[in-house]
Amino acid sequence: MNERPSAGGSSPDRGPARRIFLGFAATAVALVVVGALLMLQRRSQFRALAKDTEAEAIPTVAVIHPAPPIETEELVLPGTLQAFVESPIYARTNGYLKRWHHDIGSRVRQGEVLAEIDTPEVDQQLLAAKADLVTAEANEKLARITEGRYRELLKTDSVSRQEVDNAAGDLAAKSAVVRSLEANVRRLEELKSFQRIYSPFSGVITRRNVDIGTLVNAGNGGTSQLLFVLAQTDPMRVYVNVPEAFAPSIRPDLLASIALTQLPGRTFEGRVVRTAEAIDPTTHALLTEVDVPNPSGLLLPGGYAQVHLKVPVGGDRLLVPVNALLFRSEGLRAAVVDENRRVRLQPLAIGRDYGTSLEVLTGLARTDWLVLNPPDGLEAGQEVRVREVSNPLAPAPDRQPPNPPDGRRPPGPKTPG
Repeated sequence: MNERPSAGGSSPDRGPARRIFLGFAATAVALVVVGALLMLQRRSQFRALAKDTEAEAIPTVAVIHPAPPIETEELVLPGTLQAFVESPIYARTNGYLKRWHHDIGSRVRQGEVLAEIDTPEVDQQLLAAKADLVTAEANEKLARITEGRYRELLKTDSVSRQEVDNAAGDLAAKSAVVRSLEANVRRLEELKSFQRIYSPFSGVITRRNVDIGTLVNAGNGGTSQLLFVLAQTDPMRVYVNVPEAFAPSIRPDLLASIALTQLPGRTFEGRVVRTAEAIDPTTHALLTEVDVPNPSGLLLPGGYAQVHLKVPVGGDRLLVPVNALLFRSEGLRAAVVDENRRVRLQPLAIGRDYGTSLEVLTGLARTDWLVLNPPDGLEAGQEVRVREVSNPLAPAPDRQPPNPPDGRRPPGPKTPG
């Protein structure tokens, strides 16, 4: 016989249905939660993607500091070697060359005899002048005796005052003739002393134009009457024309070195001793003299030399590589990054062009961050990220660019992304 369920109990058929309902409800809740989580995750991914896309739209540029130029710059100029003292030697008396004692290349000391001249005409003139002087001295002696006797006779009124004055005047005239003839004798003796030609200073004979028996005349009669050329070659003078742009940097005692093509690998040290203190209006250059010691005699007068001058660099100048510049229609520009990571196109005043680098006179500061290899599409005010690199123009100890004056690192990360 079947038993009937109690009034307070549950039906055995409703338990499994409830469990199925609860399972569906739990599954639905789980699906809702998973969906919400997936939507949140997708939204977060979208935001991250948008942020990454926005970040990728900002270009990354390499930045450097302008490099200061070196303190001194080597200026290479052509020059001509000249003897410190060079003197053409002429005869001071007429005659024939009797003998010469030194030929070209001979090194002589001051006072050495270079040549001797035979002067027969001067010898005869001197003999005649001495004879005339003897005659004049005899006449003077007689006039002096006569004048003295007249003065004694005047005391006894044996002669007149006029006769005494005439005797005194005759004595004065005869004395004047004696002094004139003495001067003529001394002149001829001086001319005879010029029979020997002496070296006026120590040096080397660079030219000899006469030989034994050559007729020579006194005085500077041009190259035809030139006997010798004597040069003092220690030290040597080197004259160079310094361009006008470097003229303010050329001062006495400035170091210089001389190089010769015939002596490769050797240099001769010297110094600037003086300048013309004026710019040549034709060449627009400053004539400069460099003195170089030459004790060995390797430097020869008239030779060609290359003069290396250590010129100090003046002014607040900076060096930038050519790949850090923008050539725009409005002129030369440099892309400078400010503290807000914004680009500023800075106009520049350019000095000298060194090929791979340029000298900037105005427009940049030592602490400016300069964009290296700026893109052609880079615009003023554009936001950028920066990456610090070494300046190839900076000296080796200073290759790492310094921090800005406020002590902060350059804006942006060290590497892209």
